[in-house]
Amino acid sequence: MARVKLELPDSFPFRTELSVGIGHINYGGHLGNDSALTLVHEVRLRFLQSLGLTELDIGGLGMILTDAVLIFKSEVFWGETLVAEVASTEFNKYGCDLFYRFRKQADNRDALHAKTGILFFDYTIRKPASVPVEFLSALGMQETPT
Repeated sequence: MARVKLELPDSFPFRTELSVGIGHINYGGHLGNDSALTLVHEVRLRFLQSLGLTELDIGGLGMILTDAVLIFKSEVFWGETLVAEVASTEFNKYGCDLFYRFRKQADNRDALHAKTGILFFDYTIRKPASVPVEFLSALGMQETPT
C-alpha cells in the first residue's frame, strides 16, 4: 500500500501549546483523526491571530481549506500537552500551503505532521481571489513568491 509522504519545511516561525482533552480521544484510547484535524484548525486560528488576522477577514477576503493531509507519527493520549508549529510555503496566485508539526511536550517526540491547502476567497462574489497583500505583509513578504 502506498503511503502519503509529507516533507516538512526546515523552519516553523509560529509556535503554540495545546492540551489534549478527553473529547479528542477516540474509542481506541488515543487522539482520533477527526480530532487531529480539529487541533490543526485551532492552531491555524492561533497562527492567524498572531498575525492580527482571522479566517474571514484577511484584507477583506476569507480563507478556504482546499485539502488536508494528516500523518500520525506517534499515539497521543488524554492530558498530554502538544507543542504545535506552523509554517507557510508553496505560494501560488490564489493561496499557499500551511504545514504543521505537533510534538509531545514531555519528550519532544513528533506526534503529528499535517498540511492544509489554503485558497483565498472573496465571499461577496463567491470566487477565488489573489493572495492578499495584508497576508504577505503580516508574514514579512513583499510579494507572492513564484
